[in-house]
Formats: sequence, C-alpha cells, structure tokens
Amino acid sequence: MIEKIFKFEESEKTKVEKLIMDENIHYINMTFEKGNALPEHFSNSVLYMTIKEGILSIGLDNQEIKKYEKGTILKIPFNTKMNVKNTDDELLKLTVIKAPAPN
Repeated sequence: MIEKIFKFEESEKTKVEKLIMDENIHYINMTFEKGNALPEHFSNSVLYMTIKEGILSIGLDNQEIKKYEKGTILKIPFNTKMNVKNTDDELLKLTVIKAPAPN
C-alpha cells in the first residue's frame, strides 16, 4: 500500500483532533461550542484556518477581535499572537493546516 490513510470524526462537542502531525504539515480539526477557546498563543508556523461551520472570533496581535463566517480561509503568518474563540451560539468547526510543519 503506497498511500497512508487518516480518519477523522465530526464532533458536536468542543474537541481538538490532531490528525496529521508529520515533518510536512500539521492538519488539525477543531470544534468549539459557544464560550470555548484556545489559550492565547503565538503561531509556530504559517497556518491556514478554514471555517467549516459557524463564526470564528479571532484577535491577531494587537488588532480588535474580528469575526469570520463559514466558507472563509485565513492565512496567518508565523509568530502572530492569536486569540481564537467561539462567542456565538452556533457550533464552530475549523480545519487548521500548518505548513511547513513546526520544528
């Protein structure tokens, strides 16, 4: 078998699922219920954040928090301070791809 298979589950509860964490990329599915968030942190790679469901509330560096809806892809530079959360009633589902993979 040449290909490597990765499986994922869709969640209706807050969950961070690290699907692929290899030398090429990090591929992560995230689900957040209202009021849930990631701890404030700095991006450790260039990352691409795809909003699959809901509305993302995100503050980057010293900017005010902005909201992005389903169907949006954000490209966030390396070493950017991030404040990621769900402040809305609808379930928030994201896919995050870090490329290149952080060291």
